[in-house]
Amino acid sequence: MGDHLTLERYYWFDNQVRTARFPNASSLAEQFEISSKTAQRSIDFMRDRIGAPLEYDQRHKGYRYRDNSFSLPSFHVSQEEMVSVLLARNLLSNSAGGLISRDIQSFGRKLFTTMGQIGFTQDKLRNAFSAVWNGYSPSQASTFRVVLNALLQNRLLTCRYTSPAGGRETERTIAPHHLQHYMGSWVLIGWCHLKQGWRKFFLSRMSDPIMSDESFDPRPKKEWEPLIHTSFGIFQGGSPIPVVLQFNPFRAPWIREQVWHPDQKMEDLPDGGLRLVLPVTDLREIKLRVLQFGADVEVIEPEELRREIREEIEKMAKIYP
Repeated sequence: MGDHLTLERYYWFDNQVRTARFPNASSLAEQFEISSKTAQRSIDFMRDRIGAPLEYDQRHKGYRYRDNSFSLPSFHVSQEEMVSVLLARNLLSNSAGGLISRDIQSFGRKLFTTMGQIGFTQDKLRNAFSAVWNGYSPSQASTFRVVLNALLQNRLLTCRYTSPAGGRETERTIAPHHLQHYMGSWVLIGWCHLKQGWRKFFLSRMSDPIMSDESFDPRPKKEWEPLIHTSFGIFQGGSPIPVVLQFNPFRAPWIREQVWHPDQKMEDLPDGGLRLVLPVTDLREIKLRVLQFGADVEVIEPEELRREIREEIEKMAKIYP
């Protein structure tokens, strides 16, 4: 039946016929930006090879079906599945420079063409859902595309990578193993040839990425999986330690609704407060999270984190005497 673009034409034409819009070669050509001859060949193929009972209506100057019981070969997509796909487009609208959203939008149009308007429109979905990320690091669409291709094809990736500490730029050769969407930012987990170890690379800090012709054999998942969700936050690796936070009665109701880590534990306190325990490997991110809640939270353990919070408060006190 040809490639998927040709298939899209058939489903669009079929939907136009069924809704009594009387499509013809001119309308098909205009819709898909093809020549009238190519459009007519598609119509002839539907009639002669697929068996569509098409007949030309002189009065309406377009086609209709002699037998409305005819149906094109189709794949079945439910309304819920269509909503899920198009909702993903809205949620990832700014991700990877909009590249993912555009691709999903293109696929969504094909779904609508295939299934017809089954009770809702794309505009309805576009206006009904949204996602907001604050403080994330946007990546360029061109960078995302190169990284994605290298990941899927098991090719080495070279790039220039800038560290946020000091802004030092280094040349990196990376064997990409996993892409993580973390709090609105895309992060690549890969084996770094320069450091001879596993590292996380924010795509927003990459420049001049190039997919090498050299392929590599992916390492076992058990080697890099601990870098994803062993403990709280983006910084992983090493042995996690328990961090114990105690929220006052005012803040506790909000914290009860939240999941900071799949292995977290919560304990209600007699005064209405809440104790939260979660595994943490690196204290940098949890420190920022604690400071976010000010006096509504107290670090119970570990002592190292209590000391860092205390030192930060002392520095702040000098700014706000």
